[in-house]
Amino acid sequence: MNFRSDLALECREPLRSQPEGLAWSEERRGEIRVSRVQVTSAAAAQAMGKPQGHYVTLDVPPFGESADIFGEALDCAARELAALVPPAGTVLVVGLGNDGITPDALGPRCCAQVLATRHLGGELAKAAGMENLRPVACLAAGVLGRTGMESGEWIAAAVRVLEPVAVITIDALAARRLARLGCTVQLADSGIIPGSGVGNARKAITPEALGRPVISVGVPTVVDAATLAVDLLEQSGAQLPEAVLRRALAPGGAQMMVTPREVDLLIERAAKLLAMAINCALHPGWQPEDFLALV
Repeated sequence: MNFRSDLALECREPLRSQPEGLAWSEERRGEIRVSRVQVTSAAAAQAMGKPQGHYVTLDVPPFGESADIFGEALDCAARELAALVPPAGTVLVVGLGNDGITPDALGPRCCAQVLATRHLGGELAKAAGMENLRPVACLAAGVLGRTGMESGEWIAAAVRVLEPVAVITIDALAARRLARLGCTVQLADSGIIPGSGVGNARKAITPEALGRPVISVGVPTVVDAATLAVDLLEQSGAQLPEAVLRRALAPGGAQMMVTPREVDLLIERAAKLLAMAINCALHPGWQPEDFLALV
């Protein structure tokens, strides 16, 4: 059976040997653990099941327990994101997902709190004290069932018009372990497949497709039921044949997703943290409290 995880860190853990072109490192910044996975070869990408790129994972205090977003987690996320984004030029921020389904609402709710500045200029920007902010545009792409358009089509059209130097996407992710839900942030420069976190993968949004850097940011909000069952069995030391597991999950269990009871709180706080991290990364001269007042 194929067990899904959108986290590069979890895709590296089961590997029995490290293929050439795969590098991993870890450091601590206060209470935040920062893990880096670098995939630089086709062999490493195949072994990982991930495109070539740089993946950064932040282990942060659980969103369901901590309401403080102005601590080390924000500073660390903003710093890591700033390192992936070109230092100047217009940036397009895209919130992926379905705002009507809470575990999939991270992207739209985060995008709503990102400061859009591309339309500000001239005397208006000067009067507001915002003449030095870099141009930022925001797009909540919606979902195919509501709009009739793929998120990738919306983004490609916006890129042709805006000609941004980079695209930042925010989306909900799927993890392999329950312990990763609501306390992990992943940043990557390899692009993203919208909807993969909730089992509804769409057209990939990648640097190759758009012709410019695509930085994906996400928080795991769900675990696939089959993945969870196998992970719990492995942690207990038990072994279950694949055929038995398939029968146990049939007919609908294999399509089920598990999410925390406090997912509303998780999404609210994660969206705010990621939005403030994006704001701080794109406008380094401003403080998070300034952005809260503006948005």
